Amino acid sequence: MTAFPDTFNLVDYFLMDRLAEGKGDRLALRFGERSHTYDEVAKKSLAFMNALFAAGVRRGERVLIVIHDMPPFAWAIMGTFARGAVVAMGNPEAPIDNIRYLVEYTRATALVTHPHIADAIVSQIRGGALASELQRIFVVPDVATGQDPEGAASGIDDPLVVPLTRALGQAPEHGRPIVHRDEPAMWLFTSGSTGEPKANVHSHRDFAFNTEVYAKKTIGYREGDVTVSVPRLFFGYATGTNLFFPFAVGGTSCLFSERPTPESIARAVLMYQPTVVTNVPTMIGKLLDHDETLRADGKNGLDWASVRFSLSAGEALPEALLQRWQARYASDIYDGIGSAEMFHIYASNRPGDIKPGSLGKVVDGYELRVLPEGADGPGAAPCAAGEIGVLWVKGDSVSHGYWLDRDRSWKTFHGHWCRTGDLFHVDEGGYLYFAGRADDLLKVGGQWVAPLEVEACLMRHESVASVAVIGVEQDGLQKTKAYVVLRPGFAASEAIAQQLQEWARARLAKYKYPRLIEFVTDLPKNDRGKVDKKALRARELPS
Repeated sequence: MTAFPDTFNLVDYFLMDRLAEGKGDRLALRFGERSHTYDEVAKKSLAFMNALFAAGVRRGERVLIVIHDMPPFAWAIMGTFARGAVVAMGNPEAPIDNIRYLVEYTRATALVTHPHIADAIVSQIRGGALASELQRIFVVPDVATGQDPEGAASGIDDPLVVPLTRALGQAPEHGRPIVHRDEPAMWLFTSGSTGEPKANVHSHRDFAFNTEVYAKKTIGYREGDVTVSVPRLFFGYATGTNLFFPFAVGGTSCLFSERPTPESIARAVLMYQPTVVTNVPTMIGKLLDHDETLRADGKNGLDWASVRFSLSAGEALPEALLQRWQARYASDIYDGIGSAEMFHIYASNRPGDIKPGSLGKVVDGYELRVLPEGADGPGAAPCAAGEIGVLWVKGDSVSHGYWLDRDRSWKTFHGHWCRTGDLFHVDEGGYLYFAGRADDLLKVGGQWVAPLEVEACLMRHESVASVAVIGVEQDGLQKTKAYVVLRPGFAASEAIAQQLQEWARARLAKYKYPRLIEFVTDLPKNDRGKVDKKALRARELPS
């Protein structure tokens, strides 16, 4: 059993305990050629705690972090934990209205962000358009990887705003409050695929529990690991894999502030020589395509020699894509599934146990059940092996509930259990297979079609790099439409479209093949790196 004492703070678990272990001089962070030891991160984290005290931020209040992946992210999180306040995070690339929503929804009393965002928020506050509870906005320069993230941050001249570096150097010292393991520590947002994103309220023990059972015992993070992430730190998947998990074992988190592209990721891997890479399926495909293009041009392909393993989550990793990767590299990919409701991954492939097409087995410490869609509680009779149902998960990292949404919380959380809403089947060996979301199923000609099944089929065709299938209305009828990105060397044409349709007809039930195919250069993504089908459906609406 994984248990934690009543008095328990994540700043100790993830950071201060490394100092107690004599690892204070180990590298905790790298940002280009700049680096910070655990000692340095600890000092800056406590300085940020003092700055929160000076700003009047009280325990339990929210500190909203909206910056790119750079070292101040680490001491903003750890300093917030030390204060007994609650971390919330947002995407700095999001439209200002989205960030305004987060300020209002979280009722944050402190905001850590870049000058241009601070300017916009302050303008709305002073203009009366935004009612906020902000006591202080700490600004961090928006710099390229390797530049100084602690330098001067110019922005609006307003008493609400202060450069983070100045605040760290001026605040008087305070003692750390005693924090209970079940006090709120962090809010993790849903992806907002339907309506505005909602926050899952998580306590300190939640993150330590998953780190112990998943990161350490299942996947095997270890001392000396060097990590790089494609998803950005504001996304809980990456907060875990590229900050919390390496810190928990005395590893090194390597950051880059630029938008993730095959080129920027290749630079990061070349620079940092990571042992662990956090990835998502769409970028795995793009990296393979980029590698093929480089080699076709007579250049060196992507060097993955330093990487012990990669992680994949956010959406199912198609079996065909995994096989392409395995044919190119010796480095494994461990595909898993988690959620903001459970903080992180609770079922996964793992070292020595990879089953292509599956999401692996349950992480020890969690319990999973596949129940009929109409089940109103975890005690319902489970589906038979191979039968599709809704996945329920039980574990000590379960959310307290959704902030300001009890109706939705009652539907999702049942005591220790969480109803995920994801459709799965489990085989006789205990391996899980994702079948999509219940609300993604399409009814075509009176028959149900799972877009994921069509996508997986098309991904096996040699021409397809990535694909997304949605339902569209045509002549009053629902039809399947595939948006297809082709691999290098293939050009969009009616002939290719017909090939793909015939390919699907030969491998799926006849009614499941895509009636319509549109070739695109890329698929839209949400800020978690998932394919944004909501955006694709919006394209089909009449203008």
